[in-house]
Amino acid sequence: RTMRASRTSATAVRRQRRHSPPSIPRPPMNIFANTVVSITFKLYDAANQLLEESPEPLVYLHGGHSGIFPKIEEALNHKQVGDSISVTLEPEDAFGDFDPQMIRMEPVSDLPPDVTVGGYLVAEQEGREVVWRVTSIADGKAVLDGNHELAGQRLRFDCTVMDIRPASQDEIAHGHAHGPDGHHHH
Repeated sequence: RTMRASRTSATAVRRQRRHSPPSIPRPPMNIFANTVVSITFKLYDAANQLLEESPEPLVYLHGGHSGIFPKIEEALNHKQVGDSISVTLEPEDAFGDFDPQMIRMEPVSDLPPDVTVGGYLVAEQEGREVVWRVTSIADGKAVLDGNHELAGQRLRFDCTVMDIRPASQDEIAHGHAHGPDGHHHH
């Protein structure tokens, strides 16, 4: 009886193996146009000070869709999951040069009542949205800076590829990656 029970168990195991195919690992995929790429990153200034670190992976649509700086995208071409890169970005590769014409002084009375130093104001200028950072308030006037906070700086962008998958037709049509379930509300 013990032998028989043993054979039955072995037969059941063999049958079970036949019906559940082994999980086949996904073949390694390289980054190319219209792949959705997940990366973790660290951004450093020219003095090697950490400015920003991704708390969770950044997900973008690769292939010139403006999801990431072109110089970084170029360095990521053909990379695979687990690969890391380090890219130095000159101001023109990242947030542009500092433009002194993007500094304005405005009477505080013309601004929203809750304006504070370090706060942001959004205004339309020549048909596009401009974000102004309030850098100081004194003598009834506020200094507004329309430059990105990192404008004019050389930066280093270090990242590691966490995942790569083919983009859906919707993502390609919209020009950006959607959430993990494939949906994104605009």
